[in-house]
Amino acid sequence: MALAPFLATFLAASLFATDVAEAAGEVGVNYGRVANDLPDPASVVNLLKQNGVTMVKIYDANPKVLQSFANTGIKMMVMLPNENLADAARDKGYALGWVRKNVQAYLPATQIHAVAVGNEVFDSRPDLNQNLVPAMANVQAALAQLGLADAVKVTTPLAFSAVTDSYPPSKGRFRDDVAQAVMKPMLEFLQRTGSYLTVNIYPFLAYADNPDKISLDYALGNTNNNPGGAAAAGLLDASEVENNGVPDDDTGLVYYSLLDAQLDATYYAMDKLGFPSLKAYLGETGHPSGGRRRRAGSSPRHGRRHLMAGDDDDDPPVATVANAHAYINNVINRVLSGNTGTPHRPDADMDVYIFALFNENEKGSGADDIEQNFGLFYPNMQKVYEFDFQHITGGGGGGGGGGGGGSAKASWCVANAGVGDSRLQAALDWACGHGADCGAIQPGAACFQPDTKLAHASYAFNDYYQRKGRASGTCDFNGAAHVVYQAPADTCSAKASWCVANTAVGDARLQAALDWACGNGADCSTIQPGATCFQPDTKAAHASYAFNSYYQRKGRASGTCDFAGAASVVYQEPSGACDSTSSWCVANAGVGDARLQAALDYACGHGADCGAIQPSAACFEPNTKAAHASHAFNSYYQRNGRGSGACDFAGAASVVHQAPKIGNCVLPSRA
Repeated sequence: MALAPFLATFLAASLFATDVAEAAGEVGVNYGRVANDLPDPASVVNLLKQNGVTMVKIYDANPKVLQSFANTGIKMMVMLPNENLADAARDKGYALGWVRKNVQAYLPATQIHAVAVGNEVFDSRPDLNQNLVPAMANVQAALAQLGLADAVKVTTPLAFSAVTDSYPPSKGRFRDDVAQAVMKPMLEFLQRTGSYLTVNIYPFLAYADNPDKISLDYALGNTNNNPGGAAAAGLLDASEVENNGVPDDDTGLVYYSLLDAQLDATYYAMDKLGFPSLKAYLGETGHPSGGRRRRAGSSPRHGRRHLMAGDDDDDPPVATVANAHAYINNVINRVLSGNTGTPHRPDADMDVYIFALFNENEKGSGADDIEQNFGLFYPNMQKVYEFDFQHITGGGGGGGGGGGGGSAKASWCVANAGVGDSRLQAALDWACGHGADCGAIQPGAACFQPDTKLAHASYAFNDYYQRKGRASGTCDFNGAAHVVYQAPADTCSAKASWCVANTAVGDARLQAALDWACGNGADCSTIQPGATCFQPDTKAAHASYAFNSYYQRKGRASGTCDFAGAASVVYQEPSGACDSTSSWCVANAGVGDARLQAALDYACGHGADCGAIQPSAACFEPNTKAAHASHAFNSYYQRNGRGSGACDFAGAASVVHQAPKIGNCVLPSRA
């Protein structure tokens, strides 16, 4: 397929096009460096990639850091620090020079997608309040002059203290000293430029100041009403959650998370200034895993001027590993689950930057200061507690303990009809030329019909997206595509695929590859003499079975069906071969009934069809936790396309490749 003449422009733009519209939200981290014992930036990049982090915010534009992130695919928000704010506001030439040096110079290799102008200016540098919007405007004008304004957005992080009267949320408004003078022109600027407000919210602060008025579960976001919450995610027994919600009597809305209440207070404050649809993202949120209150006379950083409960003998501790574990996992889980709306704005997106990547030993006033204990990692790059940026995990809900992987969030990439056939064709050609298998949309092939640009583009885009592991940024195509979280009904499915042997390479190479597959994870038991799939007894049949078993067990990841050219991927179920593609998800009885019940509840609440295990239904018997959980887990697994990670439930389940029979019920091998 030939590239369209204007595809070079399309590709250049797509290298650093933002993908905010792709999903309901994305989770990133704040990479602070106020420490003398942190690993070098290159090691940090490897750490982030190993942990699936796709988005990072830094507090400057350090050249070594920006160079280290080149060609990584990780999106970055850089910062024009407060000390440069007055110059950027006063002098357009200064702003232009700063953008050239700190943004343009690193694009497109380093994917800078936003510039934060200042940081918590109202709290940390109120003398610069009047400079803030002019500086933002000059930085944006510089980006526009350099042709970068569409790809790089300008924002500024606000401390939540900019919002007053935040309880109940509907009373929320911006402080009188900044509302009209700064916030209104700022929101006008953000709306005009297609940007978003960034706000830093720490629910633990409100709880620490009012532990007698706010429940810990409410502050941590532990609730069965939150599909991404710790109780729902599989490790926390529902009986441990004491969160009945907090009503806003003026609106009738009920809040089960203090984070939601504080976000909605921000949204209501924006509403009052006339901006009911402007987005607000979380520039910082986090919870300390240790430390004590700041003593009188010490100088706080980052605007966190609060005392911590737990300093007196009668106070419960707040800054604990268990609480940090619960809060952070609840935030990550809700974004991964797509549950990013709030009671006031149920359809809101939520990009989140977790604070912070590391414990930083030069923050605050000493080793026991909470400021030094916000990290996801210790400086030696070991996790402070378990978390997962790619899969829903058990949150811990105020208890200790690790999570382990949970369910992967199934998603698909589909074409945007609104961009028109010309842009769809250009993007389609690019996808087919850069790794998508477009054989099935050729004339006469299985997915040629419907013969429309939209259908063919959706097929190609989704194939590319799945082959890239559904990585952030791999479903954009310069705005020609977006991610959806329900299987599209109107396009040929590119989700199912099989790995089959290439007979042309000969029996010797097939045998070598077959031996390798069987020795590296493929289940080859059914192709042994006398077993189910021993016939037909040919190298091609046995190799296809082994290759496909390996491919499916590796989640159909890119590169797992090659075997030095002895295999290839097909998108129609092979005929004449023993079916090695079926798999089932069954409960691990060894984890105990409590964990099985928690995971069972999660599966039934997140798409599994649990009707057959209700009293008197066909598969209610045997009435055991293991039997019922197996039905629910398998239904969830099949409905999520048997995706990698969709059968784990924090260790409560595992995949098997022979059809399980439970009582008189056989678990289905299809959704």
